[in-house]
Amino acid sequence: MSEEQPQAPDVMHALPVAEEQASIDAAEESITQPAKLLRIATMVRELLEQTRQTTLDEPGRKRLADIYGRAVGELTEVLSPDLREELEQLAPPMEEVPTEAELRVAQAQLVGWLEGLFHGIQAAMFAQQAAAQAQFAELQRRGLLAAQNPPSDGQDQQDQRRPTQYL
Repeated sequence: MSEEQPQAPDVMHALPVAEEQASIDAAEESITQPAKLLRIATMVRELLEQTRQTTLDEPGRKRLADIYGRAVGELTEVLSPDLREELEQLAPPMEEVPTEAELRVAQAQLVGWLEGLFHGIQAAMFAQQAAAQAQFAELQRRGLLAAQNPPSDGQDQQDQRRPTQYL
């Protein structure tokens, strides 16, 4: 017997949007595969940590540059066009075998950009949660106001005086 675990949403918006702009911005800053984004970000962060602790020879730098290029390529597949453009400006392809310093700077830039993206996602989720809480509070307030205004019909008043059962 296996239980199905809830899956991540297919699309996550990277930044909070106002309700009237939601339809316009929905096609803009979004992520189609958040789980893939997280896996790549974790890998890039680990690669950065590893390169800090070791000296790389030319074949190692070439291999790391290839991995970096593939990671950026994979990221572009899950990003909306505007985020893809931003990433391409930040992480241009490496033409030759980079130095260790170039690799570290490129990886640090990518990790920093990804962390900024994650903060944007968290802010959007917080804003959505706050909006939902405000809506719920408004519904509760309206419900309380409706309960305080007695109905004008005599039959309804009799129904209100009957004891109710709570579960």
